[in-house]
Amino acid sequence: MNKELRILIQKCVEKDREGQRELYKLLSPVLYGICLKYMKTKTEADDVFQDAFIILFQKIHQYQYKGSFEGWAKRIFVNEALEVLRKKQRQLHIAIEDAYEDDSVEDNACVFDIDISQDELLKHIQQLPDNYRIIFNLFVLEGYSHKAIANKLKMAVGTSKSLLSRAKSILRAKINEELSKKVS
Repeated sequence: MNKELRILIQKCVEKDREGQRELYKLLSPVLYGICLKYMKTKTEADDVFQDAFIILFQKIHQYQYKGSFEGWAKRIFVNEALEVLRKKQRQLHIAIEDAYEDDSVEDNACVFDIDISQDELLKHIQQLPDNYRIIFNLFVLEGYSHKAIANKLKMAVGTSKSLLSRAKSILRAKINEELSKKVS
């Protein structure tokens, strides 16, 4: 960790407003992107972003300078987004009629074999149903394993795999539909 970041974190621990403002400016683009990935609307993302930053500043004294500070901050934002989604649904109910425990699902297969802009992909991810979007984000974008996702969301590993597979299928279909419209 560079010396400037360490000093900035210490200022935030001391509740220095200028230090908080600087840290906010430094991390905002990455952390706001996380909020956009998990929430359906910009308004919901804005709310999570604000609440998660408050939590970050309240808990910054707990950071022990081990590992990436950005990674530590990202976990706070992911957890806050998941908590908001849980509250919104009262519980995270996974409604899958035929969830399966098939280990043959190709988790690491390439999601897309076409070129698509980050903004277009984000738009399609935001349109996914909550359960699919959460699993897709946790596995593909955040790098969690199915076992970690299953533990975090209190579901079977097979359900996580099934949701990921369906999320990928929906995204492929939406992207292919959009591409075919552009070609026509």
